[in-house]
Amino acid sequence: MHEEASMRSIAVTAAGGPEVLRVVEQPDPVPAPGQVLVRVRAACVNPADVAARVGRLPGGPVPPPFTPGWDIAGEVVAAGDDVTDLSVGDLVAGMIPWFLTRGTPGGYAELVAAGTDWLAPVPPGLDPVVAATVPLNGLTAHRMLEIVDLPGPTEILVTGGSGGVGGFAAQLAAQAGHTVLAQATHEDEAWVRGLGVRTVIPRSADLAGYGPVPVVLDAVPVGDPAGPAVAAGGTVVTTRPTPPLDPAKRVRQEVVLVQTNRQALGDLLKAVANGTLRTRVAATLPLAEAAEAHRRLDRGGLRGKIVLTP
Repeated sequence: MHEEASMRSIAVTAAGGPEVLRVVEQPDPVPAPGQVLVRVRAACVNPADVAARVGRLPGGPVPPPFTPGWDIAGEVVAAGDDVTDLSVGDLVAGMIPWFLTRGTPGGYAELVAAGTDWLAPVPPGLDPVVAATVPLNGLTAHRMLEIVDLPGPTEILVTGGSGGVGGFAAQLAAQAGHTVLAQATHEDEAWVRGLGVRTVIPRSADLAGYGPVPVVLDAVPVGDPAGPAVAAGGTVVTTRPTPPLDPAKRVRQEVVLVQTNRQALGDLLKAVANGTLRTRVAATLPLAEAAEAHRRLDRGGLRGKIVLTP
């Protein structure tokens, strides 16, 4: 009798603390048309994964069990029908569009079937662990600047410059010619300054003292405290909904939703590979220690991302 091949993945077994993350065995996924099967070499742990674990997701909680995880990097081991742009053996990095899949599949697994439009080649020499930190955070930051759609250089204030989205947003804004002011956590000022930031703002500072600026990219988001920093008629882009600001200021408020952009993802990965874009890995842990990864994320104070490896 033919025995069905199986793989290990991490399941959220109930809404709750890190202890609800358990190793489970599942049948190997089969790529559908337009998908490839990726043997995961690295899966990045994001705050969005914690939100899924505790049941605080836009659109409501996902009924357990489900597999969390947005970001992956790994090797293509099979291709579905209609796939012409990736081949077995290719190294790729990309994203599971979790707002669409809601855990079917998630990236905390040994194998993932993923659409090719959400994947891009990993440049030669780029560590998959590093590559896995790029897709969600990098594309979110890229989309923030697309939303603002500035006609020329201006001042931009970025919250969470020490973090994943904020760090990429600060770099992309500076490289586009903007003057960047960005928050840094305590003792992380040198890192943030090295991203091309002109003014480093202590995390505890009143942002009103650094405005008014035409644009605030509220990557944390901090919400109300960002309001006094934005100029009348300016723009605030946040990573999740925040309360409305004073209508008298006529501030445009937008919420970023990451979108598929294979060209942009490929460019981001190339920039990380050649050193023109920086990202950080705080720690790597085996896939089976996903619960410990979440404990560390819950405690905070990380300098970079936690990445799960086989």
